[in-house]
Amino acid sequence: MKKAGLLFLVMIVIAVVAAGIGYWKLTGEESDTLRKIVLEECLPNQQQNQNPSPCAEVKPNAGYVVLKDLNGPLQYLLMPTYRINGTESPLLTDPSTPNFFWLAWQARDFMSKKYGQSVPDRAVSLAINSRTGRTQNHFHIHISCIRPDVREQLDKNLANISSRWLPLPGGLRGHEYLARRVTESELVQRSPFMMLAEEVPEARNIWEATGWRWCGRVIIRLCCWRHNEIY
Repeated sequence: MKKAGLLFLVMIVIAVVAAGIGYWKLTGEESDTLRKIVLEECLPNQQQNQNPSPCAEVKPNAGYVVLKDLNGPLQYLLMPTYRINGTESPLLTDPSTPNFFWLAWQARDFMSKKYGQSVPDRAVSLAINSRTGRTQNHFHIHISCIRPDVREQLDKNLANISSRWLPLPGGLRGHEYLARRVTESELVQRSPFMMLAEEVPEARNIWEATGWRWCGRVIIRLCCWRHNEIY
């Protein structure tokens, strides 16, 4: 019998949409709301009063905060304590940048505490929206529950998902995805951003295609299942 452990599925949307769609979301003061909460409220309060409020957790030395999302009863956001705009930032492929995906996975316990009982790992999803699909100009990872229908569709495709980046057969909810199986030890060592940049160099064109004609519509999602559910 194979040793049970955690395996993760990382999926990258590879569809491309017109640049004008959603651009309005990134203009104006409202797009800096999350950054102001982190830099002007959570971080100073933690440093001066040892109180993370309004965040749920502030870790200055590790470079991140966890904030309860206003949307959804169990949704949380993990964000850096310094300026990173989003998926287009070169900092995300800098080896010195914290592994925010792994940190967000560790922060899933906030969902269980809020719920009052354990939320199964296989029900947890981590997601990042694209430059055109987000409303905030501060990098943030959504920690939430995966839709049951999405979970079911992924379960049906487990045999087709390998340790290489390959198209997800049939896509997902109308979008084409690249999918890769990731072990827990791999996720500890490298973020999905690093994996994609090193293993599929041309994918950087999707992240950075933010010119006046086209924008990359990139959604990065991570979900989990047990090792012995695959074999």
